[in-house]
Amino acid sequence: MDLGLDRRVAFVAAGSKGLGRAVAEVLAAEGAAVSICARGREALEATAEAIRERGGRVHAVVADVSTDDDITRAIGEAERALGPIDILVTNSGGPRAGTFETLSPADWDHAARVLLTSAVNFTRAVLPGMRVRRWGRILNVTSIAAKQPVEGLMLSNSLRAAVTAFARTLANEVAADGVTVNNLMPGYTRTERVVELSTHLATTEHTTTEAIVARWETEIPMRRLAEPHEFAALAAFLASERASYITGQSIAVDGGWIKGMM
Repeated sequence: MDLGLDRRVAFVAAGSKGLGRAVAEVLAAEGAAVSICARGREALEATAEAIRERGGRVHAVVADVSTDDDITRAIGEAERALGPIDILVTNSGGPRAGTFETLSPADWDHAARVLLTSAVNFTRAVLPGMRVRRWGRILNVTSIAAKQPVEGLMLSNSLRAAVTAFARTLANEVAADGVTVNNLMPGYTRTERVVELSTHLATTEHTTTEAIVARWETEIPMRRLAEPHEFAALAAFLASERASYITGQSIAVDGGWIKGMM
């Protein structure tokens, strides 16, 4: 299937590791020019070099998605290097795990900036151009926690749901301009974030990370964690010409973990 991405320019936030890296790699493999940002220069440059070695066109910029000025600068540098952004993938590291009583006001403020404000600011930076060109794809990486709360993830449960509401409202506002807005909800996937969460839970429950992962696998109908490339495949399709009539959706890549009907 030709996804029609060979003339498109994509920006992937937090694109040096995990899900962001997998999305950047598949978009580049499909022919899109891709800009990635992350806070850590070493991992960012390693990912960019890996994409170039496979023949991809990539631009990398060090940026912190919790900082408004960094977002503006990152998009500006990407557009100067590659051209106007056609595909935006908002993404970030997950916020601190914890229950309500263990989280401080500073934890809430930082998580809001990382998860919600960054998605809004990235969108603000690219949406006007998309509307003028009458073509655009905005994909927000959220979480299964946006639909079915995960125990111990108060911040993620709350703020991922806020991103979902933002995206669903925006989708209606820009649909007639040829811009689609969708959310991707990863489930338990073999990334650094899952290692972090399993380590936190193992410490809290006085058990091992292996026991935590095994418990998750028993809760997943497919009885295994996802691989990042399986998530990235959905991102590539939703970014494509073929997905032009899909908007306002939140789609899970979770092996059947979410128990709801809808």
